[in-house]
Amino acid sequence: MRRLIWFAGLRREDVGVVGGKNSSLGELIGHLAPEGVRVPDGFATTADAYWEFLDTGGLRGRIRELLDRLHADGELAEVGAAVRAAVLATSLPAELERELAAGYEQLAHRSGRADPDVAVRSSATAEDLPEASFAGQQETFLNVRGRDALLDTCRRCFASLFTDRAIDYRERLGFDHLSVALSVGVQLMVRSDLGGAGVMFTLDPETGFPDVVVVSAAWGLGETVVSGQVEPDEYTVFKPLLKDDVLNPVVQAVVGAKRSKAVYADEGLTRTVETSGEERAGRVLDDAEVRRLAGWAVAVERHYGCGMDLEWAKDGRTGELFIVQARPETVQSRRHGTVLRRYRLSGGGERLIDGIAVGEAVGVGPVCSLDSPVDLDRFPAGSVLVTAITDPDWEPLMKRAAAIVTDHGGRTSHAAIVSRELGVPALVGTGRATTVLAGRQEVTVSCAEGAQGHVYAGRVDYEESEIDLGSLPPTRTKVMLNLADPAAAFRWWRLPADGVGLARTEFVVAHQVRVHPMALVHPERLSPEDRRRVDELSCGYTDRTEYFVDGLAQGVARIAASRWPDPVVVRTSDFKTNEYARLAGGGPFEPVEANPMIGWRGASRYYDERYREGFALECRALLRVRDEMGLTNVVVMIPFCRTPQEADRVLAVMADNGLSRGRNGLRVYVMAEIPANVLLAEQFAERFDGFSIGSNDLTQLTLGVDRDSDLLAHLFDERNPAVTRSIEALIATAHAAGRTVGLCGQRPSNDPEFTRFLVDAGIDSVSVVPDSFAAVKQHVAAAEDGAR
Repeated sequence: MRRLIWFAGLRREDVGVVGGKNSSLGELIGHLAPEGVRVPDGFATTADAYWEFLDTGGLRGRIRELLDRLHADGELAEVGAAVRAAVLATSLPAELERELAAGYEQLAHRSGRADPDVAVRSSATAEDLPEASFAGQQETFLNVRGRDALLDTCRRCFASLFTDRAIDYRERLGFDHLSVALSVGVQLMVRSDLGGAGVMFTLDPETGFPDVVVVSAAWGLGETVVSGQVEPDEYTVFKPLLKDDVLNPVVQAVVGAKRSKAVYADEGLTRTVETSGEERAGRVLDDAEVRRLAGWAVAVERHYGCGMDLEWAKDGRTGELFIVQARPETVQSRRHGTVLRRYRLSGGGERLIDGIAVGEAVGVGPVCSLDSPVDLDRFPAGSVLVTAITDPDWEPLMKRAAAIVTDHGGRTSHAAIVSRELGVPALVGTGRATTVLAGRQEVTVSCAEGAQGHVYAGRVDYEESEIDLGSLPPTRTKVMLNLADPAAAFRWWRLPADGVGLARTEFVVAHQVRVHPMALVHPERLSPEDRRRVDELSCGYTDRTEYFVDGLAQGVARIAASRWPDPVVVRTSDFKTNEYARLAGGGPFEPVEANPMIGWRGASRYYDERYREGFALECRALLRVRDEMGLTNVVVMIPFCRTPQEADRVLAVMADNGLSRGRNGLRVYVMAEIPANVLLAEQFAERFDGFSIGSNDLTQLTLGVDRDSDLLAHLFDERNPAVTRSIEALIATAHAAGRTVGLCGQRPSNDPEFTRFLVDAGIDSVSVVPDSFAAVKQHVAAAEDGAR
């Protein structure tokens, strides 16, 4: 009988011998060490050792007898407690104790440390399977030292195979309790209590977008991330560009609150302490470390041939990084087929609280706020579960919930992972849900509005729809997307779009950066109150202009990555002066105009000394996306360019800031939204690589109709001959000059006849919001068929 095997002697096919967790560690050591993947040394007990333990003192029969009570209407909590008590009261077989002690002594010798601190992990033989993760079902114990502590902890691991949550999970998935063995993994601790730790996925865990690695990180031991006690940092790395050492494809770095961390306890195993202000504001990992971890994750994914869920740790003494667990990802990998299900709120209500959205659905029900798990009969099915955090003990309740809302946690917390697996919408990291939602009756939890979810008072109407992507016809005319919110960009990766026809930088500035760029360049011009607000938002940046550049670059990069390598047309800022003034610190830099709609906007700002330095920050951000991150599919588009001479001045300013047309394949488009763009199309075509028709402004300025006026709404019509003839003329002139023409607007979404007109006129592309993509694709195909 083999009771103990070193990780180096294990492979992933040994799941039946040492469980999924331990066999995977062996696989990493055996096959991925040559690629630089580092895994702490250790060993595992075998299934044979577990069966031997069960045969000690009639334990197996006692467990069977107790579990039979469960099927005879016994209470899960009582049965689970009795089984665990029976396991803990049984001594380990003498030979297993001897081998464990010998293994621990050998690990001490190999590590050069007396009584080394080890992690003792439970690894079941029915875990990390493609159809069931069993994540978090059994216990892990950190900072275990000494022979006696190790033996006691091993017995506690065996008992954890019968936690209430593990029993419930096996019941739900139809696993026989006594056909599942438990292996104990003993692994050298990484001193992440002095460094940091977290988890990472080789795809976006929310949307399944496969081209990124998402790394979550917090200070201290990784249990705070997994349990959801903290809001961790989150780093997103674009996988296709990782191979090029010159590039830095970390397309997003979000600094989390990280208000606490788990560290070694003076007596016992671990304890949780508050983090310092510096730790909360700082990043756990720098870009180089994020890239190294992402590279390892990609290597593991390539070796396993499937999406992976990994845990990592950084030793605070040496700075070394390690992978400490690896398992197949089991939520997104089960989503097959071409049907895309979408939810959309069709009603409104009072917004009570916001959080990180998990899932893309909507849940409605009465609030049930709990401090700790309760018996199932005390939690009404279909309620909205509200609590501070969850752990695996909550899972029997979570599967009965209409939605889940927690105070703490990030996208890789226990609540997030289990909610995805159950298909239950969840909001995590709300900060104060247990206070705000206490005592309230019915609420609507919406995770269908992007990365940020919301809880609304009462029942809010919503619509549910399905898009069969496989039924969408091919088209010669490109159908592209209008994307504004970078946080939602990955949601639409399955749509067979031809790229992004319009990405608006002003959305990123208004919702993520929130500071006027000139306020960062010239803070001396701000009032004390504005200065405090700007400093608060840009906290952590020595060079405050980098705050703007980073925020805009990361927003644009996320959109560009979502459609790589198809073109993503990014329009430079087109705020009106009244909109700019509403940004933090914007007041001193914006004049008051009688008609901002046709005032100081778009191209006219970029070369003006009053904004030129702000536009330089926009250019720096776009240059970072293209040259440093490597997302050269970004096309820059200039809005509201009134004259060819103005175009020359803008292009010169761009070139001064490194964005020279043609350099590194850079294409520059112009918005065609002013009659001058049509009448002088030949001259604009000499300066730009393409046109994008802004149908709203073109109609407004052609007909002299304020597009926002209710009184004139009956006159605002893109199908007016003055507008359609302008479009036809622009397309003909642009094509004669070898330039492309697209249109970004909603009219094709609900007007098949207007779509037919565009196709007949020879438009190269139409760009619409994602919700309208399927309908427009069909309209375009029908128009092309009719034109044959």
